Amino acid sequence: MAQINSTANNHPLKIIAGADDFGSKLKDALIAQLRSLNIEVEDLGTSKYYSIGEEIGRRVSEAAKSNSATETRGLVACGTGVGVAIFANKFPGVYAATCLTPAEAMNARSINNCNVLAVSGNSTAPEVAADILTAFLNTSFKSPCPASGSEPWPAEIQSFFDGSVAEMSKIGGGNAPAVDPPCFVCSLARSRQEKDFTPVDVMPGGSMIILRETPTSAIVRFTAGSVEPAHHHTFGHDLVVMKGKKCVWNLTKKEKYDLVDGDFLFTPAGDVHRVKYFEDTEFFIKWDGHWDLFLDEDLAAANAAIAAEIKD
Repeated sequence: MAQINSTANNHPLKIIAGADDFGSKLKDALIAQLRSLNIEVEDLGTSKYYSIGEEIGRRVSEAAKSNSATETRGLVACGTGVGVAIFANKFPGVYAATCLTPAEAMNARSINNCNVLAVSGNSTAPEVAADILTAFLNTSFKSPCPASGSEPWPAEIQSFFDGSVAEMSKIGGGNAPAVDPPCFVCSLARSRQEKDFTPVDVMPGGSMIILRETPTSAIVRFTAGSVEPAHHHTFGHDLVVMKGKKCVWNLTKKEKYDLVDGDFLFTPAGDVHRVKYFEDTEFFIKWDGHWDLFLDEDLAAANAAIAAEIKD
């Protein structure tokens, strides 16, 4: 097993780790790796993706504000690694990144000074995750990485890095502009032309645009009043509502979720779910594998089921 590169970490290192049910096995394997390297680990165990991501983000943020001689980083896992990273990143001084390959971990450390590693329990094999963790441990900020062609960064990029952490730490502070700047995903969606959105034929009122392939991410839009009949996929998917209002019924788990701007939801592979849109809604969605969709009811049945519930 690879050892820590001492040049990448000049201070004693502590890792705070946690996971949800989908990432707990992978988290345990990585904790064993850390302890074999004599790295101090605080294992927060298993909890829901939002609470474990929040707790690790809060703890790493507090540590970043202290003058401790020990460097504190985070390790968090869920089904895709996305949800926990979203919640960890809500705290100042936390730079959480979902990494599916060692190269992504090296880039995140070198370019973004990533201090919370998020991994996917559903799509990352333990041996690959071990290499990802090793890259996270051994790569220092501003060091050569795949994004730099494994060569030292040019002087102008190094100069940018020198001020980037200080600038990032000011984001969300008291001097923020009166009008919040749009998030990157929202800006990307707005920059696309309407013609780039492709109608979802089996879901009237819906359209989508693919942003990235493998793992796949997309922006999806539905008009107010649209209904997604009960259906399922062979993949689990994360989504974040950017604007609008929708209700998701997970018929497999017999649970209901009312979602508005900023809300996050993970739906496991195979779970049958039905959706109703109460406003024009736009959301970001990510999944692994090729797109598929299997209908479990028709639109008329879905509308009847929703109407019956609202009436009750």
